[in-house]
Amino acid sequence: MPNLISFARLLGVPLFLYLLLGPRADVAAVIVLAVGGTSDWVDGYVARRLRQVSRLGELLDPLADRLYILATLVALTIREVVPWQFTVALLARELLLGLRLLVLRGYGYGPPPVHYLGKTATFILLAAFPTLLLAAAVPGASAVAGAIGWSLAWWGLVLYWAAGVLYLVEAAHLIRLARAARTGAP
Repeated sequence: MPNLISFARLLGVPLFLYLLLGPRADVAAVIVLAVGGTSDWVDGYVARRLRQVSRLGELLDPLADRLYILATLVALTIREVVPWQFTVALLARELLLGLRLLVLRGYGYGPPPVHYLGKTATFILLAAFPTLLLAAAVPGASAVAGAIGWSLAWWGLVLYWAAGVLYLVEAAHLIRLARAARTGAP
């Protein structure tokens, strides 16, 4: 069941992109984005509650998160809802952590578990994006939704980078352990 929720989340990414960039059905895109963000919490809750935590789910959940964030960033940047500098700041973190994953694989490690700080940052960003889109799509809501959306977005960016630093520290520790094991050092 939780993996089905994650697969449904993945299907929401192209639907969101189509709605936002094709017919520019912004309100429908906000709904898809909000449901995608909310279901991020739901799939984890259901997995823990039903004791159906699986390695596939542990991989699908962050994949869906990354795809939602990347697709949303690119689409909102194309639509000029989010400035390119903000997008670059988030994409730089993604690139850095992607390189970290490649290095860890070179040492025989798979993707490390997601840290609570990273999940919190993702949740905040997934709340910020539909709020920012709502501010752009509904003129009467732009002042309040814009203020809330940007507050969430900046806080999410800071936490996203803080989690990124934490992931890099963990990766450095794993690499030191792998090197010590190869050389036989304690």
